[in-house]
Amino acid sequence: MELKNDGVFPQTFASPSVLQGEIRESASQTRDVLKQHFNDLKGTLEKLLEERLVTLLQEVDIIEQETVKPLDDCQKLIEHGVNTAEDLVREGEIAILGGVGEQNEKLWSFTKKASHIQLDSLPEVPLLVDVPCLSAQLDDSVLNIVKDHIFNHGTVASRPPVQIEELVERPGGIIVRWCKVDDDFTAQDYRLQFRKCTSNHFEDVYVGCETEFIVLHIDPKVDYQFRVCARGDGRQEWSPWSVPQTGHSTLVPHEWTPGSEGYSLSSRRNIALRNDTESPGVLYSSAPTYFCGQTLTFRVETVGQPDRRDSLGVCAEKQDGCDSLQRDRAVCISTNGAVFVNGKEMTNQLPAVTSGSTVTFDIEAVTLGALNNNEGGNIKLRVTISSNNREVVFDWLLDQSCGSLYFGCSFFYPGWKVLVF
Repeated sequence: MELKNDGVFPQTFASPSVLQGEIRESASQTRDVLKQHFNDLKGTLEKLLEERLVTLLQEVDIIEQETVKPLDDCQKLIEHGVNTAEDLVREGEIAILGGVGEQNEKLWSFTKKASHIQLDSLPEVPLLVDVPCLSAQLDDSVLNIVKDHIFNHGTVASRPPVQIEELVERPGGIIVRWCKVDDDFTAQDYRLQFRKCTSNHFEDVYVGCETEFIVLHIDPKVDYQFRVCARGDGRQEWSPWSVPQTGHSTLVPHEWTPGSEGYSLSSRRNIALRNDTESPGVLYSSAPTYFCGQTLTFRVETVGQPDRRDSLGVCAEKQDGCDSLQRDRAVCISTNGAVFVNGKEMTNQLPAVTSGSTVTFDIEAVTLGALNNNEGGNIKLRVTISSNNREVVFDWLLDQSCGSLYFGCSFFYPGWKVLVF
């Protein structure tokens, strides 16, 4: 895939064999997803049915134990009374058959014993209508309900509702833009994933309602794949993935100068944090990596106490000993929104910089080829600075041409953190 001069990856036409391969690969992946999903679903349903059966059997056991135990106790009491009566009858018969003296003594003992035994009372036995009769109540209609849900579960889509529209390279990143291709689909959220082409695993990089996102931490000249899906309005499930698009960036990532007193840098050196060390100087880029025709972006991650000397901008060269970019051969914006060109404050002002603010610089040569002019003379550059949905445009005059520019920042108080890309 060739790269246009503007850094946009164009749509290209593939051969029929390539398209056939993509179709077969997506069909194979879809089969695998369906088989895995329904195997998981079958296992889950079997587990749920087993759990429900165990619960119902436990209910049967509990009812049986609770209702049979009183009847068992009643049966045992009746049997005990019958046995006692039989023993007493045998004892009376023996007493009658004995001699007179012996008979009197045994009859007296029999009479005394019989008077203490209650044979005329029985435990209450429940009526037959009050005795539980267990049965299983099973509604066969659940089969029709489950069948209807299963027969309507899952769909196979031949065309995702969203597709990646273009990939735009940026220093250390790629802007991914996508759009809906299904007019009947109402998107609530989008989900963007990417991976190196050498990796087998996609990872989430953005979830939200915007239709573009810049993926940072992109290694130069390394191919990456991107794909996007959407979630319909009021739905929980995501749509099918778009056709993966491959892109890369040839631009060198922007980096801050390491080892600068007063600033701590991230591992990729694209984030600078103003620390507690006293440092009135400017933090510059490690090299003049900004070229006219590109877009330079600063994103303020956190803010500290503002100061009129604070600045974010570009310059023709590094100047040690300066406490701000509000000087000659530089253009910048202060954290209060003031714009400075060659040290002079412009009348047009932008909104104050706050946490999450994005400040962009777009610079173009007014005269084509002027930046390649090494013979000196005044060079005019047209600068557009945008911040918080507002922008200012002005001309920047330099006394000599610059093939590339440095960028820089200065913050008087700690707490400021800024990302550049």
